[in-house]
Amino acid sequence: MSPESSPDPSPLPSPEAVKAVRRFNRFYTRRIGVLDPYLGSEFSLTDVRVLYELAHREQAVASEIAKDLGLDGGYLSRVLRRFEHAGWLQRESDPGDGRQSLLRLTEAGHAAFAPLQEKSRAEARALLAQLAPAQQQQLIEAMRTVESLIDAPARVPQKPRTAVLREPAPGDIGWVVQQHGEIYAREYGWNSEFEALVADIAAGFLRKFKPGLERCWIAELDGERVGAVFVVRKSATVAQLRMLILAPRARGLGLGARLTDECIQFARQAGYRRMELWTNSCLLAARGIYAARGFELVKSEPYQGFGQSLVGETWSLRLSQPS
Repeated sequence: MSPESSPDPSPLPSPEAVKAVRRFNRFYTRRIGVLDPYLGSEFSLTDVRVLYELAHREQAVASEIAKDLGLDGGYLSRVLRRFEHAGWLQRESDPGDGRQSLLRLTEAGHAAFAPLQEKSRAEARALLAQLAPAQQQQLIEAMRTVESLIDAPARVPQKPRTAVLREPAPGDIGWVVQQHGEIYAREYGWNSEFEALVADIAAGFLRKFKPGLERCWIAELDGERVGAVFVVRKSATVAQLRMLILAPRARGLGLGARLTDECIQFARQAGYRRMELWTNSCLLAARGIYAARGFELVKSEPYQGFGQSLVGETWSLRLSQPS
């Protein structure tokens, strides 16, 4: 590849980004007690991680454990010798490779590990118990995002993911209703009233569809449905953006913004002067997308709905100047 066609090197992270990562590391290691004897035991975090691998692998081999945990082979050998002297570990000849041994926890080893595992589970439960169900889901999704982003460079390069926005096909509108019911119940605790509302809106869209003035997009990721959005006619001059939805596995890829941009472009081309939408104050990601595109919050009102105390919001975007 010639220098002219070589991609530009990635820019170095800013000092502020480096500080943010280090700050999070300090917070999390302090929060889970890594700096102390792990789980209030006599063991280090590394000891417990090695015990975990030995307890959960059908055939444990030292070289594989060292690779997966990123441990120096000599250091791991010393840990294993301590376990062996304590009567927690047995070595057996590997029939497939005489150069290495299969490692197996003894009953005493499992007995030593069991209370550590239960205490780790109890601490995780206690951490989550401080949060509402929706916050628990938000935390889990954030953890998955951190894990996938940091782990991605270390993995073998994958085929680029393919994102497509397409017209709805038979069955898609029912899928949209299902996704709203499942996701909002799981992440926000909303009841079936919300799913019924979405079903009514979806049915009305199908029955009264106005070609050229209304539109639906279905987002696919690698051939799988992951999102949707609708534009419906509210009046001769006002379009309404409705039912933007994105599955958790597709978040962080810019698809929500792309769906919203398609709505705005379509509404402009259809001759609408303004676009409106109704949302709730708790939907932070969606509100961020709308605000970034010039939508303005014009009305905010608390209400009881879907089994929750909520704040409904109306947002508006001017598409063109009145003639």
